[in-house]
Amino acid sequence: MSFSSLAASLPVDGRQSPTALKIARGTTRLLHSFGFSVVSELALASGRRADLVALGADGEIWIVEIKSSVADLRADQKWMDYRLHCDRLFFATTLDVPCEIFPPDTGLIVADAYGASIHCEAPEHRLHASTRKGMLLAFARAAALRLSALADPEGSYAEI
Repeated sequence: MSFSSLAASLPVDGRQSPTALKIARGTTRLLHSFGFSVVSELALASGRRADLVALGADGEIWIVEIKSSVADLRADQKWMDYRLHCDRLFFATTLDVPCEIFPPDTGLIVADAYGASIHCEAPEHRLHASTRKGMLLAFARAAALRLSALADPEGSYAEI
Protein backbone atom coordinates (compact mmCIF):
# COMPACT_ATOMS: atom_id res chain seq x y z
CA MET A 1 0.00 0.00 0.00
CA SER A 2 1.44 3.39 -0.96
CA PHE A 3 1.79 6.31 1.45
CA SER A 4 -0.85 8.32 -0.41
CA SER A 5 -3.37 5.47 -0.24
CA LEU A 6 -2.67 5.10 3.48
CA ALA A 7 -3.25 8.80 4.03
CA ALA A 8 -6.43 8.75 1.98
CA SER A 9 -7.83 5.92 4.10
CA LEU A 10 -7.38 7.64 7.46
CA PRO A 11 -10.69 7.58 9.33
CA VAL A 12 -12.56 10.77 10.14
CA ASP A 13 -13.78 10.63 13.74
CA GLY A 14 -16.86 12.80 13.18
CA ARG A 15 -16.07 15.56 15.68
CA GLN A 16 -14.79 18.04 13.12
CA SER A 17 -16.93 20.20 10.87
CA PRO A 18 -16.25 20.14 7.12
CA THR A 19 -14.62 23.57 7.49
CA ALA A 20 -12.35 22.34 10.31
CA LEU A 21 -11.30 19.35 8.20
CA LYS A 22 -10.36 21.69 5.33
CA ILE A 23 -8.35 23.91 7.70
CA ALA A 24 -6.58 20.83 9.09
CA ARG A 25 -5.70 19.61 5.59
CA GLY A 26 -4.29 22.94 4.43
CA THR A 27 -2.42 23.49 7.69
CA THR A 28 -0.95 19.99 7.59
CA ARG A 29 0.32 20.67 4.07
CA LEU A 30 1.99 23.87 5.31
CA LEU A 31 3.59 22.09 8.26
CA HIS A 32 4.88 19.32 5.96
CA SER A 33 6.44 21.99 3.73
CA PHE A 34 8.38 23.18 6.80
CA GLY A 35 9.65 19.63 7.43
CA PHE A 36 7.31 18.78 10.29
CA SER A 37 5.55 15.46 10.81
CA VAL A 38 1.95 15.89 11.95
CA VAL A 39 -0.45 13.86 14.08
CA SER A 40 -4.05 14.99 14.44
CA GLU A 41 -6.25 14.65 17.50
CA LEU A 42 -3.40 13.74 19.84
CA ALA A 43 -4.33 13.02 23.45
CA LEU A 44 -2.24 15.07 25.88
CA ALA A 45 -1.15 14.19 29.42
CA SER A 46 -3.55 16.88 30.72
CA GLY A 47 -6.51 14.96 29.30
CA ARG A 48 -7.02 17.47 26.50
CA ARG A 49 -6.84 16.54 22.83
CA ALA A 50 -4.80 18.75 20.47
CA ASP A 51 -6.16 19.27 16.96
CA LEU A 52 -2.73 19.08 15.29
CA VAL A 53 0.66 18.35 16.82
CA ALA A 54 3.70 18.98 14.63
CA LEU A 55 7.12 17.51 15.32
CA GLY A 56 10.24 19.01 13.74
CA ALA A 57 13.41 17.13 12.90
CA ASP A 58 15.13 18.93 15.80
CA GLY A 59 12.44 17.83 18.27
CA GLU A 60 10.57 21.15 18.27
CA ILE A 61 6.86 20.67 18.99
CA TRP A 62 4.09 22.94 17.73
CA ILE A 63 0.41 22.62 18.57
CA VAL A 64 -2.19 24.04 16.21
CA GLU A 65 -5.70 24.61 17.53
CA ILE A 66 -8.25 24.83 14.70
CA LYS A 67 -11.05 27.40 14.92
CA SER A 68 -13.57 27.33 12.09
CA SER A 69 -15.71 30.27 13.25
CA VAL A 70 -15.94 33.16 15.68
CA ALA A 71 -18.35 31.11 17.82
CA ASP A 72 -15.86 28.23 17.88
CA LEU A 73 -13.15 30.50 19.32
CA ARG A 74 -15.50 32.17 21.83
CA ALA A 75 -16.69 28.79 23.10
CA ASP A 76 -13.12 27.57 23.72
CA GLN A 77 -11.71 28.25 27.16
CA LYS A 78 -9.22 25.39 27.15
CA TRP A 79 -6.68 26.58 24.58
CA MET A 80 -4.32 28.04 27.21
CA ASP A 81 -3.69 24.51 28.52
CA TYR A 82 -2.08 23.54 25.19
CA ARG A 83 0.79 25.94 25.77
CA LEU A 84 2.09 23.58 28.49
CA HIS A 85 2.63 20.86 25.84
CA CYS A 86 4.44 22.68 23.02
CA ASP A 87 7.26 25.03 22.08
CA ARG A 88 4.91 27.17 19.97
CA LEU A 89 1.12 27.47 19.96
CA PHE A 90 -0.82 28.46 16.86
CA PHE A 91 -4.44 28.89 15.94
CA ALA A 92 -5.51 28.00 12.40
CA THR A 93 -8.59 29.47 10.77
CA THR A 94 -10.08 30.55 7.43
CA LEU A 95 -10.10 33.92 5.71
CA ASP A 96 -13.74 34.25 6.82
CA VAL A 97 -12.78 34.58 10.50
CA PRO A 98 -11.33 37.97 11.52
CA CYS A 99 -7.69 37.62 12.55
CA GLU A 100 -7.90 40.34 15.20
CA ILE A 101 -10.07 38.18 17.50
CA PHE A 102 -7.24 35.72 18.19
CA PRO A 103 -5.00 36.12 21.25
CA PRO A 104 -1.91 38.21 20.43
CA ASP A 105 0.46 35.89 22.31
CA THR A 106 -0.20 32.95 19.94
CA GLY A 107 0.63 32.37 16.30
CA LEU A 108 -1.99 32.45 13.57
CA ILE A 109 -2.28 30.35 10.43
CA VAL A 110 -4.84 31.11 7.73
CA ALA A 111 -5.80 28.04 5.72
CA ASP A 112 -8.12 26.48 3.19
CA ALA A 113 -8.33 22.89 1.97
CA TYR A 114 -5.31 23.27 -0.31
CA GLY A 115 -2.75 25.18 1.69
CA ALA A 116 -2.04 27.73 4.38
CA SER A 117 0.24 30.55 5.40
CA ILE A 118 1.48 31.89 8.69
CA HIS A 119 -0.21 35.22 9.35
CA CYS A 120 1.54 35.75 12.70
CA GLU A 121 4.51 33.84 14.16
CA ALA A 122 4.02 32.17 17.54
CA PRO A 123 6.30 33.17 20.39
CA GLU A 124 8.63 30.43 21.56
CA HIS A 125 8.32 28.97 25.05
CA ARG A 126 10.62 25.95 25.28
CA LEU A 127 9.27 22.82 26.89
CA HIS A 128 10.80 21.28 29.98
CA ALA A 129 12.82 18.16 29.05
CA SER A 130 10.47 15.73 30.81
CA THR A 131 7.41 17.25 29.10
CA ARG A 132 9.17 17.06 25.73
CA LYS A 133 9.96 13.39 26.31
CA GLY A 134 6.32 12.66 27.18
CA MET A 135 5.09 14.48 24.08
CA LEU A 136 7.60 12.67 21.84
CA LEU A 137 6.47 9.31 23.22
CA ALA A 138 2.78 10.18 22.82
CA PHE A 139 3.39 11.35 19.25
CA ALA A 140 5.38 8.23 18.31
CA ARG A 141 2.91 5.85 19.93
CA ALA A 142 -0.12 7.48 18.27
CA ALA A 143 1.56 7.49 14.85
CA ALA A 144 2.66 3.86 15.14
CA LEU A 145 -0.75 2.64 16.35
CA ARG A 146 -2.54 4.49 13.56
CA LEU A 147 -0.26 2.98 10.92
CA SER A 148 -0.80 -0.47 12.42
CA ALA A 149 -4.57 0.05 12.38
CA LEU A 150 -4.41 1.00 8.69
CA ALA A 151 -2.31 -2.03 7.84
CA ASP A 152 -4.56 -4.38 9.85
CA PRO A 153 -8.03 -2.81 10.32
CA GLU A 154 -9.32 -5.91 12.08
CA GLY A 155 -6.51 -5.97 14.65
CA SER A 156 -6.88 -5.15 18.31
CA TYR A 157 -5.56 -1.65 19.07
CA ALA A 158 -5.74 0.62 22.07
CA GLU A 159 -7.61 3.93 21.84
CA ILE A 160 -5.59 6.19 19.60
